[in-house]
Amino acid sequence: MARALFGTDGVRGRANAEPMTAETALKVAMATAVQFRRGDHVHRVVIGKDTRLSGYMLEPALTAGFIAMGMDVILVGPLPTPAVAMLTRSLRADVGVVISASHNPFEDNGIKLFGPDGYKLNDSVEEAIEARMAEPFDADRAAPDLLGRARRLEDATGRYIEFVKNTFPRHLRLDGLKIVVDCANGAAYRVAPAVLFELGATVVPIGVKPDGFNINRNCGATAPEALRQAVIAERADLGIALDGDADRLFLVDESGRTVDGDQTMGLIATSWAADGRLRGDGVVATVMSNLGLERYLARAGLRLVRTPVGDRYVVEAMQAKGYNVGGEQSGHIVLNDYATTGDGLIAALQVLAVVQQRGEPVSTVARVFEPAPQLLRNVRFSPAAGAPPPLEHPQVRTAIAEAEARLGDSGRLLIRKSGTEPLIRIMAEGDDGALVTAVVAAVETAVLEVTGAGGSPAAAADEHAAAVAAALAL
Repeated sequence: MARALFGTDGVRGRANAEPMTAETALKVAMATAVQFRRGDHVHRVVIGKDTRLSGYMLEPALTAGFIAMGMDVILVGPLPTPAVAMLTRSLRADVGVVISASHNPFEDNGIKLFGPDGYKLNDSVEEAIEARMAEPFDADRAAPDLLGRARRLEDATGRYIEFVKNTFPRHLRLDGLKIVVDCANGAAYRVAPAVLFELGATVVPIGVKPDGFNINRNCGATAPEALRQAVIAERADLGIALDGDADRLFLVDESGRTVDGDQTMGLIATSWAADGRLRGDGVVATVMSNLGLERYLARAGLRLVRTPVGDRYVVEAMQAKGYNVGGEQSGHIVLNDYATTGDGLIAALQVLAVVQQRGEPVSTVARVFEPAPQLLRNVRFSPAAGAPPPLEHPQVRTAIAEAEARLGDSGRLLIRKSGTEPLIRIMAEGDDGALVTAVVAAVETAVLEVTGAGGSPAAAADEHAAAVAAALAL
C-alpha cells in the first residue's frame, strides 16, 4: 500500500486535528511496537520532544501505546532530534521517537520514528506500520504482568552535551570567540549554549525562553534576522541559528551575512578532503542545492550527488554510496561519521574547527563560493475536495513548460509539493537573475490562479525582484 499517513519527515499536521491527535498517536505507537518487537528481550523505546504545548498531549499518548504492547519507555524530555537518535543507539533501544514539527509553527506537531540503528525508517517500514494501524490489536496486547514501564532519563541532556563536544578536535578550543546562538525557543535551548560555553566560547544565547507557543516564532534557522541583529549589536564573531528540533543550521558571519547549508557543506567537504577524512568522492545533497556548490566542488575534484528533497533521502544515498558528508541547502547537514541524522550543533562545530585552525574570520572561511542566482517561492493553498492537485492543472503545466523553455540550458526549474505542508515550492536558478525572477513569477501566477490562493501577480513580481537583488547582495 502507498503511504498516506507518513510524509517526507514522519507524521505531521495541526495539533489536536487528524492525524496529530492523541488517538492516532496511540495507534502509531501500538503499530510501531508490533513492528519492532523481536525476540524475548526487554524492549525499549526512547521518546523525546521539542517545546510545543501539544507535546504534553502526544507524549503520554505515545507512552501509553508502547506500554500497552509491552515495551518499556524512556522519556528524555525536550532534546534535539539528533540527541534522540544518538540515545536510541546508546541505550540499545528498539525504537526512537521524536515529537516535533521541526521548523513549523507551534500549532503544528509531528512524530518522527527511528530504528534501533538510529536512522529514520525507510518507506517500506512506514508502509508496514500504516497497514498495521488498520488492523485490530487485541492479539498483540501485552498480558497484565507483561505491560511496559516508563521512566525518565535524568542525565539525557548531559549525555548529549558530551557526545557533541567529542566531535570537536580535542586540541582546539573556542577561546577568544564570541558566539550568538539562537535556539528558536526549541529543543536545544539548554544544550546548545552549554556546548559552546564548555568549549570556551563567550556565549550570547537568544531564543532560549520557550513557553509552548513561541517555538520558531521570528527566530531560529528559518527566521535569521533576529540573529543577524544580535551578531551586529554584540560585535560577535559568529551567529548560530538552529530550528525547533535543532537538526537544521544557519550561520551568520561577523558582518551579518548569512551562510546557508550549501556553503557549510562545501566548506566541510573540502576541509575534510584536505585532511584525508572525506569518504566518497564528494557530497550528497538534494535537487535544491545551488549550482554554485556543484561548480565549486567540481573545481576541487569532487562531485555533487543529488537526491529528492528530504534529509532521509540524503542519508539513504550516503549509506548506499559510502559518503560521509551530505545535507540540504536549508541547513540539514548530515555527517555520518558522528550522527545518523542532521545535527545543527555538530555541523557548526566543524565550521568552528576550520575557523580556529586558520585563524581567519568566519566571513573569509565560510563563504566558499558565489551562488548562482536562485529564487524559491512557496505558495500556500487549501486543498479542495475533488479538485485535481495544482501541479496537474493544465494551466500550471503549460506555465512550467514555458518557463523551462525560457531557461533552456542556462538554468533549471524545480517545482514540487511540500511533503509536510500544503505548499507548492517553486525554485529556479541560472546565471541570469532577471530571467530567474521572471520564470518563477510566471509559474507562481499560474498556481495562484488555479488554487484561488489570492495575491497580486504584479506585487509578486516586485517581491521576486527585491528578493533576487537581496540574495545577490549577500
